[in-house]
Amino acid sequence: MDATTSGTPTLQYHNITDQSITDIVSASVPSFERNQRHCFGDLIPGEFPLAANPSIVLHVLTACNMDPQDLSKLEATCSFFRQPANFPPDFELSISELAALDMCQKRAIFKPMTPEERQGLKERCGGSWKLVLRFLLAGETCCRREKSQAIAGPGHSIAVTLKGVVYSFGSNSSGQLGHGSTEEEWRPRQIRSLQGIRIIQAAAGPGRTMLISDAGQVYAFGKDSFGEAEYGVQGTKLATTPHLVESLKNIFVVQAAIGNFFTAVLSREGRVYTFSWGNDGKLGHSTEPNDVEPRPLLGALENIPVVQIAAGYCYLLALACQPSGMSVYSVGCGLGGKLGHGSRTDEKYPRLIEQFQILNLQPVVVAAGAWHAAVVGRDGRVCTWGWGRYGCLGHGNEECESTPKVVEALINVKAVHVATGDYTTFVVSDDGDVYSFGCGESASLGHNAAAIADAADGQGNRHANVLSPQLVTSLKEVNERVVQISLTNSIYWNAHTFALTESGKLYAFGAGDKGQLGIELVNNQTERGNPERVDIDLS
Repeated sequence: MDATTSGTPTLQYHNITDQSITDIVSASVPSFERNQRHCFGDLIPGEFPLAANPSIVLHVLTACNMDPQDLSKLEATCSFFRQPANFPPDFELSISELAALDMCQKRAIFKPMTPEERQGLKERCGGSWKLVLRFLLAGETCCRREKSQAIAGPGHSIAVTLKGVVYSFGSNSSGQLGHGSTEEEWRPRQIRSLQGIRIIQAAAGPGRTMLISDAGQVYAFGKDSFGEAEYGVQGTKLATTPHLVESLKNIFVVQAAIGNFFTAVLSREGRVYTFSWGNDGKLGHSTEPNDVEPRPLLGALENIPVVQIAAGYCYLLALACQPSGMSVYSVGCGLGGKLGHGSRTDEKYPRLIEQFQILNLQPVVVAAGAWHAAVVGRDGRVCTWGWGRYGCLGHGNEECESTPKVVEALINVKAVHVATGDYTTFVVSDDGDVYSFGCGESASLGHNAAAIADAADGQGNRHANVLSPQLVTSLKEVNERVVQISLTNSIYWNAHTFALTESGKLYAFGAGDKGQLGIELVNNQTERGNPERVDIDLS
């Protein structure tokens, strides 16, 4: 058990001496005896055989990285796991709770927390270290925390390596690449001013970029304004190199999400903060339109920890972690039914999407496109809802859905990841296969000409819209498991798409007129229809 780097006292393993297995066996069991397996003590059924030395049990539970649900099941089925273990740092904690605490102490965002902050997180999660562990693991799963990632922003791109080094390329009219200039970059270029700072998460919006460090600090560059039209309008001033966002320095941030007229950040305790986005759409707080201070999102999520946020054109989704299970809340503009409540009504405060309970689906990943949204369930099912234009919902038509609906065409696929853009959706299965559907403009779906037949003339057309999920066969040809898809989420920019493989290779396709693919285009090309390797290693 690795507790040496934790900020709390290490758990003590009593009565475990540094001996080889041979020494232990030869000292305790004579070679001429044949022992039989039996219950410990007076042979009372159900009594645990290792009760005399619970340190061994604790070590096994932690070393195996047991799931919090399994730890709960152990407590429910055996009294040994419920009784106090008499170990520091809390002698009243059970073996299962101690194992969960020790696994929490391995998590990057938990390590630097003070004892008071840890206790506060425990109470916020429901009063159990098992629930805290579930909260931390859920955040790592849906946000690729501590892992490499690529972000296909509106006209520009951000890539973060496993070690936290950041590269940027593409459009740079507002300094959103962070290189100290406003010149375009057609090849990935490292942001040198961030040397010595490990970045763990990135967000890209129209003309602006935000980066999150492992210390919870937020760096921003590009436009300084979040309350204007997305295209063709500059902020009051530009920042061409990353600068620390002073208003967030007292909040340990783990994720940022940029919408069209707003920005949201998520703290490590699971609190959501938003920047004001205009007169008619104040997001959960009453402030003036020019207020650029982060304000906590009020309403239903004030006392519920959130593990992931996703921003669409004018709305926000939040994946929440409650003792009863995972749930999704939405707030903002309800046009097209994208809030998932069965209506097109705007919501100024977060509201629970109840449909997932009806579907008996536990959400684990949420994605917010410009006008539609998607969720992956723990069982691998995919739900979509919102505006169905161009077939982006994958239901075989272009109809709107005002509540989450299971994509039946993917019922035999176990999904683990979903990404949404402007009327475009990608799904990644547990075996690394990729499916896409929706708007085929800019060839951002990744389907080559032979894979799609245009309904009008029967000829191959890589720009054709796809109404139902279709396997992206061009990504099968890379012969590697895809772990992340990112695509442009903007109504004003031609879309491009990134596919990141398990080994850290990055492939790009779609629009590349500003260099956002990280690939040199020739012969007046403006896009790439098939995935092409970007010259950068994110491992």
